[in-house]
Amino acid sequence: MTRWNPFKELEDLQSRFTSLIGQSPTRWNGGDEKALAVAQWAPLVDITEDDREYLIKAELPEVRKEDVRVTVENGTLSISGERNFQKEDKGTRYHRLERSYGSFVRSFGLPDDADAQKVSAEFKDGLLRVRVQKLEKALPKSVEIKVA
Repeated sequence: MTRWNPFKELEDLQSRFTSLIGQSPTRWNGGDEKALAVAQWAPLVDITEDDREYLIKAELPEVRKEDVRVTVENGTLSISGERNFQKEDKGTRYHRLERSYGSFVRSFGLPDDADAQKVSAEFKDGLLRVRVQKLEKALPKSVEIKVA
């Protein structure tokens, strides 16, 4: 006896539908003219924290530093930019294009203890590091009172 899982069937249907309308990484247009379409992309990120800050690492291979923008607005940190497709010389034939190109945006809600005024970013070797400092917590102070 096999248990019916309607969600599995829904996932299969969605997968078939997206490949039908061309959301797969690459597709051929058919006929003599072969056109390649590339899926939209969003860079992969890792988000970590320690006692002092949050660290967001975003993979941006073949993206120029000038094409990356980091903003904070209304408690949301956004990373946006563009990876352009560099067409090779006319003698080049493409057999497969699986990497995505074009504009991207990733947005993240900042936690309550993040200081939106203390955000820094550095970009090196295709890796963007965004550091968001945490708010300094009011530490309990001990005040000695002199008894007169």
